[in-house]
Parts: sequence; C-alpha cells; structure tokens
Amino acid sequence: MRVQDFELLSTLLKKRSGLVLSEDKSYLLETRLMPVARKHALKGLEELCEVVRVKRDEAVISDITEAMTTNETLFFRDTRPFDMFRDHLIPNLLEKRQSSRRIRIWCAACSGGQEPYSLAMILKEMQAKLSGWRVEIMATDISVEMLDKAKSGLYTQFEVQRGLPITLLVKYFKQNGDKWQLDSGIRSMVQFRPFNLMENPRSLGEFDIVFCRNVLIYFDQDTKKMVLDNVAKMMPKDGALFLGGAETVLGVTDSFKPVTGRRGLYQRGDGDVGI
Repeated sequence: MRVQDFELLSTLLKKRSGLVLSEDKSYLLETRLMPVARKHALKGLEELCEVVRVKRDEAVISDITEAMTTNETLFFRDTRPFDMFRDHLIPNLLEKRQSSRRIRIWCAACSGGQEPYSLAMILKEMQAKLSGWRVEIMATDISVEMLDKAKSGLYTQFEVQRGLPITLLVKYFKQNGDKWQLDSGIRSMVQFRPFNLMENPRSLGEFDIVFCRNVLIYFDQDTKKMVLDNVAKMMPKDGALFLGGAETVLGVTDSFKPVTGRRGLYQRGDGDVGI
C-alpha cells in the first residue's frame, strides 16, 4: 500500500471512529477494504483512495468505516463480568433503586448483539426478583450492518457454540435452517441504536451500568480519555463500568477508578459502587 494512501485512510478512520492504525496494521486495510472496492466497482485500494481523496463520496467513506470497525464478539465473553452483573450489581441495585424501580444498562459497541443478549438472558432468568421493575438495555454500535444482524437475533452454529451454555441455547433458541433464532421475548428486551463513541452521548440518557468492553484498545490516549470522561457524565455516583481485560482507566483519566477485588469493574472517581 502506498504511504499516502495509508495516511489518508488512517486519518479518516481516526476522525470518523477513533480507530488508531499503526503502519504494521496496513494489512488489515488491504484485507478488509478490498470487498469495499469491489462493491463500488473499483479496481483496487488505490482507486478507492482516489474516490475518497477527490470525490469525498460519503457512501464509500461510510462503507470503509463500517468495514474497519466491525469487531468480533461472543456470548458471555470472559464470563466473570456477567457473574458480577448477576450476583452483585443487580441485587445491589434492587436495594438502592427501590424508589424508582428502574435500572438502565448500556452496551457500547455491541457488534452482533451477543453481549446485550447475554445480559437479557441473565435478567430473564431473574424475572421473579425483577417483577414490577423496569430494566432497560440500550445497545449501540457505529456499524449499521452489525446492528441489523443483532436485531435479527440469527446466529450460526459456530456463534452459538462460543460461550453460550447449552441450557440457554435449548431454552431461548430455535433452529432455523442452518442457523439459530433467538427468542423474540429476549430480543424485545434490548433496544438497538446507531451511535458513534466519538460523539457526545448525552442524548442517550443516564445509565446505572455501562459495558464498554474491548473498545478502548483501538483508541489513542486522548480518545480513551474523552470517551471515559463522557461516560462518567452519564452515570450516577454509584454507577458501574465494565471494561475489557486488557483495558484500564489508570493513567488515562481520574473520572473512574477500579473497584477493589473486582477485575474489569470500575466506579466513578467520586463515587462508590457499593459491592
């Protein structure tokens, strides 16, 4: 790939999505963007870059961003955050939110929907305790293609075999041809919405629990700080934030601090989750 083309695309992606690409990752551009070039009847990446550089074709730019920000996920990824959610955070909020009887959860960068649906299944299993409560799950992603997939609730055999307990597969999925269809009741528990983490999230409202896992690793320090500071403003003082196992707030921002003894769980810098 030509140096000027790499610089064009990397600058575009940083501005549009926060994604930071080092030069040793140029192979990702070639792998993921050739299908975009073919879709728009272009001969290759050089022609694709010329369309971006000269025409500023928004459809092409949107497809480039989508292709580069589609990330892998799986049901109940890493297990521990979901155990903490079920065993500690939800019971804690059931005590603290007695007056409002409302809990709001945000899954940022939800990809194909496995994370929010994992939370929905946990809540469904706890439905007796949640009777009379309004629990909302908001799931967002920059990729419209991923959101459409998530809304469909259709997963391949490979996808349901990764992390999903067989008991929940049998209980909440039905085979549909060579794929598995998630129960409509579980799907209705999640509201999907397009959202770019580079934007101010104020319009989404306040959340008691935020999952923003395995997203910050793609950003530079300034972008990480901006995202975390914005998220902190959307949470009450006893709100909880989950990050990925390779992510941390330390050395990035004072808006959050780790919850002692709860790896991957963070609380506001001026707050206390209380677990």
